[in-house]
Amino acid sequence: MNPLHSTAATNEHPVVVTRVAERQWHALDDDQVVGRGHTSPRPDGRVFLSIDAWHGAVFDRLADAMLTDLPRPLHTVVDEADLDQRSGWERIGFTVRRREREYLVPTDPELTGLHAVRPPSGVTVVPLGEAEDGPLRALDRAVRTEVGATVGWETMPAEVVPLPRGVTVLDPSRYAVAARGDRYVGLVRLAPVPRQPRIGLIAVRADQQRHGIARALLAEVLGSLHRSGVAAASAEVDASNKAATALFEGLGSRLAGGNLELVCR
Repeated sequence: MNPLHSTAATNEHPVVVTRVAERQWHALDDDQVVGRGHTSPRPDGRVFLSIDAWHGAVFDRLADAMLTDLPRPLHTVVDEADLDQRSGWERIGFTVRRREREYLVPTDPELTGLHAVRPPSGVTVVPLGEAEDGPLRALDRAVRTEVGATVGWETMPAEVVPLPRGVTVLDPSRYAVAARGDRYVGLVRLAPVPRQPRIGLIAVRADQQRHGIARALLAEVLGSLHRSGVAAASAEVDASNKAATALFEGLGSRLAGGNLELVCR
């Protein structure tokens, strides 16, 4: 890649910012790497930036180089409690676009109140790892189409692992589903995060909502985790999603923190 030279003082040496790959930038001080930047395109089209730099001046120069090279809008995610990191991004023109709340969800059915929950009449919950691949992928495509036509996938959690183009179900064993007859109508995806599982997605077909399917799916997944010795799972919820917030808070979940998605247009 052609280098993009930009200077900032750290001690007596100028800093040179170089684009070393399509999605990577390095800041060099006397041939030593003093900062790194990279981009992560998401399946919904959003491009997220990440910068790792010890000095504010290096951060600013990396950000300037990346903003010069890349089309807008651009996004990033910061811990809501990290005021220094947030101010760094806001200093270069990023503003808050949305907030995510992170909950710790107990798995004990006596604590969640899910011990007596049963699927609605005519609905069967298929446990984790037992869903049929074809119907699961068809449900995933249908849910994505419905979300895209209503609230939009940009309202989904920002921390989404990039997947190969066209792939949305990477590991079917991480899903539990709800079936009405031979049709899958709802799903929960459990992300394999180290040390603590995360509820990565819970979704029910639009014509099947408000019948208790989501609670039945959570009862199955959380109960399974409890039986395997896991005390809690994490979940990220858009702060503006009142229905999802009410669902998780109604399970006795504890607010553990939050993230901010910032955007530069």
